[in-house]
Order: sequence, then structure tokens, then C-alpha cells
Amino acid sequence: MTKSATSKSAINPVGITPLSHGTPKILMCPPDYFALEYAINPWMENTAPLDRDLARRQWDTLYQAISQEAGVLVIEPVEGLPDLVFTANAAFIYGQEAIIAHYKHPERRGEEPHCAQWFKASGFNVTLPPNDIFFEGAGDALIWQDRIFAGYKTRTDIRSHTLLSEVTGLPVLSLELINPNFYHIDVCLCPLEDGHFIYSPEAFNEYGNLVIEANVPERKRIAVSPEEAAQFACNAINIGRRVIFNQGSNRLSEALFERGFNVTQIDLSEFLKSGGSAKCLSLRVA
Repeated sequence: MTKSATSKSAINPVGITPLSHGTPKILMCPPDYFALEYAINPWMENTAPLDRDLARRQWDTLYQAISQEAGVLVIEPVEGLPDLVFTANAAFIYGQEAIIAHYKHPERRGEEPHCAQWFKASGFNVTLPPNDIFFEGAGDALIWQDRIFAGYKTRTDIRSHTLLSEVTGLPVLSLELINPNFYHIDVCLCPLEDGHFIYSPEAFNEYGNLVIEANVPERKRIAVSPEEAAQFACNAINIGRRVIFNQGSNRLSEALFERGFNVTQIDLSEFLKSGGSAKCLSLRVA
């Protein structure tokens, strides 16, 4: 049975049920065992040592910010699974359907049964990708309006996009990721309420940018600068009119304010060392 909190976590999360009644629900995992134990993306290579106490404080700040807008559910951390803290990768959620991640890198595959158990216990219909198809959850698949923008090549197999469409019934727009720093689509693209859309054009090839431009009206698109993208500005959490992301993107903040959004910037520097930020640390489950 998955627990709703850990003794090491200085928080008081809600339980795993209910997952309805209109209040948004966000899944997080305390960073009790967060560490830099391997390098599976460029951000993890030759980085400064991790300050685990600072990482805990930053995670708690993010938790509190999300709690102002949504209920926070907590999956129990597991020793030896340092990246379980990045719950966005755990699964892709559509209603009560959960497509569980099957990770490209063996270092993360131990997370798969732990997450599948949590979603089963929480009442989701769980789908496991075939063993020969890699898929990294909401890290590489994001719903915008009535369709899914899905990344492929770096971590996720494009064949998983067929599975996404079969389970959800939604059309899938496949975008090739061409920059190794943007190894998941959620670090370079973020759908927002009312059809608004943050993205980094440098993360996609010419065809990918044409796909975005053909689907998202110009007035709804917000292209971030390369400098903002490097600060994980696109790795944002959107709950209603609130957008939460790593500090250091004032230009984006101004663009969002102009569109009626409220912005919270949080220092998440310790998680950037592992190639993750606000969105990576959270998964919308309801």
C-alpha cells in the first residue's frame, strides 16, 4: 500500500483520494533520496556537487506554492531511486487512464513498478508500454486543447505516440527533439490555460516549429529566449491563472502578466543540476 507521506518530509500532504470534485490534484515525491548518482542527460555532467539541504528547502517552497492552487498528493520516495522526485515522468494521465513510463535508461527503470502500484491503488486504469517501446510519461507528452504534443527521439520512442492516441482518442502531434539539453518535451514546451503556449523554438527542427505554428495561433504563442530556456522557463506548472517556474525569466513573466496570468518564480537551482525544474517535480493527476 502506498503511503501518503514520509517521516522525513516536513509537510502535511493530502491523501491519495479523492481524485475528483473539481479541485486540481498534483503528484509530488519528497526529495529524501534525491542525489546525483549517474549522468543520463547533459545537465548531470560535470555539475557542481548537490546541496541536499538546499534541495529540500527548494522542494518545500515549491510544494507550498502548489498547495496554494491545488491539492498535493505524495508518492513515497524509495532509497536507490534518486530521480523518483521527478514525478512528471512517472506516467501520462488522461482522465482515469494512466500510461506508465518505460524508461530508456536502466537507472530509472526501478521507478516503474513503484509508480504503477501507486496509480493502481489510486483507482487509475493502468497501461504499461511494450518492453521494446520507451516512453517517459508527461515528460514527453502534454495536452494542449484537444490534442497532444509529444516529443520523441531523445528519450521516448515515436511508436509510443500510437499508444497515446489509442488510449486517449486524441490526435498526437509528434515533435522531434533536436537539442540534447532539451531531452524531454516538457523542458522546452508548456501548454497553458485558454490555449496559451510557451515554447523554445531552438528545441525543435524547422518542421517541428511549423507544426506548432500551424496549430497554435500566433497570439497564443510565447517563444522564450535561449537564455530563458536554459533556466528551464518552459518547465512550468500551470494551474488556472497561476504559472510557476524557476527564477530568472523576467521577460517571460512580463509576457504572462500581459495575458492575465499570475507568476511565481522559485529558486530550483539544485534540481537544475539534475536536468529538472518545477514541472519535472510535479504531475497533474486530476
